[in-house]
Amino acid sequence: MSELPACPKCQSPYTYEDGALLVCPECAHEWSVDASSASTDAADGPQKVDAVGNPLADGDTVTVIKDLKVKGSSLVVKVGTKVKGIRLVDGDHDIDCKIPGIGAMKLKSEFVKKS
Repeated sequence: MSELPACPKCQSPYTYEDGALLVCPECAHEWSVDASSASTDAADGPQKVDAVGNPLADGDTVTVIKDLKVKGSSLVVKVGTKVKGIRLVDGDHDIDCKIPGIGAMKLKSEFVKKS
């Protein structure tokens, strides 16, 4: 009998096969046999990338590549504004950050470039 891989979610060694799926009895996570050979990065979800395709991570410094109007005010985030210490979040606006002179904002990754 071949040894089954540990659960990618909770690392439990007690996985079992159920048809074409592997199942973890401890956390009830199910995944396909093909996915078990893939890297664990794929299980974390899609990677966030900037406007030119560079992968983004928490704490990165990015540069705004387009003038962005701030909704509800007359402020504009100008092209070339550097934003330090970004935080990636889920949703349409996938970057939380503090912009100098403006304050806390959410940005779309398609309007920034990794510095």
